[in-house]
Amino acid sequence: MLGEQGFNPPSGVEEWSQIHSDDLWVYNKLILSTKLGYDCGPAGMDVPQSGEYIVRPCMNLMGMGIGARKQYIERSTDELPCSYFWCRQFHGEHISVDFHNRQPELIVKGLRDEQDPLYKWRMWYKVERLIFFPEVLQNLSGNYEWINCEFIDGNLIEVHFRRNADFRYGNSIAIPVWDGEERKDLTYVEDPDYRRRGFYIN
Repeated sequence: MLGEQGFNPPSGVEEWSQIHSDDLWVYNKLILSTKLGYDCGPAGMDVPQSGEYIVRPCMNLMGMGIGARKQYIERSTDELPCSYFWCRQFHGEHISVDFHNRQPELIVKGLRDEQDPLYKWRMWYKVERLIFFPEVLQNLSGNYEWINCEFIDGNLIEVHFRRNADFRYGNSIAIPVWDGEERKDLTYVEDPDYRRRGFYIN
C-alpha cells in the first residue's frame, strides 16, 4: 500500500543493489559493532565474562529482528550458528531515526514488553530528541538521501540505507498487530512482515 507521504518501501534486494560496494560493511552488524568499540565477537570467539548477551545474525536484510535473542553465555560461543555474533546488551530507550541528507527528519521511540521476543514491538511513536548523524558513517562512499539508524541508550546498533516505512501514512504512532488483536479507536493498515499482520495508526 502506498502511504500518504508518497513512497513505497524498497525490497531487500532493491535496497542491497543500490548500496556502494565500499559501504556494504554497514549492513554487517558485527563489523559495525566492532568499529564502534562494543564488546562483541563472532561465533567461536569466547565472551570476556559470563553473562547475558545479545546474539543475532551478522547480516539480516529482512529486518524485524529475525534470529535475534538474549542468551546467557558462560564463556564459549562455539555452539552459536557460524553466521551469528554476540554483543553486550544496551539498556535504555530504543530510538529509530530517519536522516534526510544527514539531518534528522523522523525520530520514533519503540516500546516492547520485557518478556517478549526481540522482534515483537508493542508500539512506535514520534518523539523529539537531539540526535546527530553518527560519526562512524561520515565517510560513506555512496550518496544516500535517506539513512535510517537505530539506537539503544544512544548507542548505534543498526543502519539501513532507506526510510522508516512504518510512518509513511502520515501517522504519529504505529502499533504492530501480531495475532487477533483488535482496536476500534484506531485505523488498521494491512502491512505484513515476518509475523506481523499490519499496524494500527492514528
